[in-house]
Amino acid sequence: KDCNNIFVCSSCMASEQHGRHKFVEVTEVFKTKKDDIKKDAKELENHISPLYEEIARDLENQLANLDGGYEKITTTMSKQGEQWHREIDIIINNMKTEIGEIKVKHKDILQKHLDEIKQIQSLIKQTLQAIRKIEKSTDVSLTTEYSSKIREFSKLPPKVKVTLPTFIAKPIDPENLYSLFGQITPLSTATEENVSSLNQHKTSVRELMDEPELVTTIHTGHEKLRSVTCLNDDKIWTSGKTNDIKCFNSKGSLLQTIQKQSGKFPGDIAVDSDGDLLYTSGATRTVNKVKNGQTEELIRLQGWTPGYLCVTSTGDLLVTMYSDDYTQSKVVRYLGTTEKQTIQFDDKGKPLYSGNAKLKCIRENRNRDICVADSEAGAVVVVNQDGKLRWRYTGHPSVTKNKPFKSQDITTDSQSHILTADSDNHCIHILDQNGQFLGYIDNCDLKGPTGLCVDINDNLFVCEFYKGNVKKIKYLK
Repeated sequence: KDCNNIFVCSSCMASEQHGRHKFVEVTEVFKTKKDDIKKDAKELENHISPLYEEIARDLENQLANLDGGYEKITTTMSKQGEQWHREIDIIINNMKTEIGEIKVKHKDILQKHLDEIKQIQSLIKQTLQAIRKIEKSTDVSLTTEYSSKIREFSKLPPKVKVTLPTFIAKPIDPENLYSLFGQITPLSTATEENVSSLNQHKTSVRELMDEPELVTTIHTGHEKLRSVTCLNDDKIWTSGKTNDIKCFNSKGSLLQTIQKQSGKFPGDIAVDSDGDLLYTSGATRTVNKVKNGQTEELIRLQGWTPGYLCVTSTGDLLVTMYSDDYTQSKVVRYLGTTEKQTIQFDDKGKPLYSGNAKLKCIRENRNRDICVADSEAGAVVVVNQDGKLRWRYTGHPSVTKNKPFKSQDITTDSQSHILTADSDNHCIHILDQNGQFLGYIDNCDLKGPTGLCVDINDNLFVCEFYKGNVKKIKYLK
């Protein structure tokens, strides 16, 4: 055994060289090796080989879907081009209409002055006829009563010159047009370590639908609907600018109503992994939990007011808050009631979030990134789980979305997509986990979307602020 498992005879065993070594029966080594070989064969056959087959299938599927994927990109480009053509045609027609209206005004001005001149010409003609009559007459009174109008007619009216309008064509900047038309993200090749585990949770890849579908509309009765949260569509919690929090099922039937003890509306609502309701209260500066119909206080702040909250995949609680003087904002992570982490500044010491009491909705993505919709800053701010800034999203250039981007709420799904509500432009922006714009949800007649949430089946629930409706939308294939 001490000589790399070499075979020895009885003479060698008694020799000085091997005399003190440990000896193992060949049959034991043989049996052990056989067992190892059997285990390796089983591991290769049942575990490792299928993993390589899965990787090969994935690459084959990527290759098979390559043409279709690129065709979708070019189709989207063509649609954008058609939209541009339509918008340009509308602009040209509006300008032509404007020119037509100016032409009418121009004509009216000239015609008015021409009518005045014609009237004076008629008076001159009448006066000239009267003078010639007097010239031929011998009537003394008619001659003596004559009054000259030469001075009156000598005061010529001003000469009217109306200048034609001009169209000043602005120079076309191809580079600027290119950036306004859209952006092509560079080819990105990412390699991920394959971690094999019998207990590893696998998420199937789901693509975005070309046209999202409205599944159902729930009428909540809230006057100003702000927030929605759920784990599944069995219990959909909603809150607005009143002190009641309502729970509905997927058919829109009211299941439960909770009256906040403070009498003020909740800042935000969330549901933990047990299905218990959590809510923030600005009036009492607390984070509260409703369990079995009883409300208990989890966190009470000093010098800060809680805003929005979310429950992480590990059960931690993330809470956005602002200071009493409205100059600072931050995110705090809690384990139970214990503060674990504060996220407020970037690596250069600059604030990550705008300092005010405006909306700062928060969600954790599947890659543990922390995503905040900072409405006043007009940005989605994403940091990693250590609080390091990863990227900011400030909107996507669009011909049809003309109002400034102000993110009203944010949520994430099983594909690590980030969805954010653009209330003023009546749409939802969809981003990937690296902040790349993927598309809009703007075809479900959304009016002032605010609160968002995605359930465990990737159904999207959207609050309409003024209508008080929650719309359930399917957007993944």
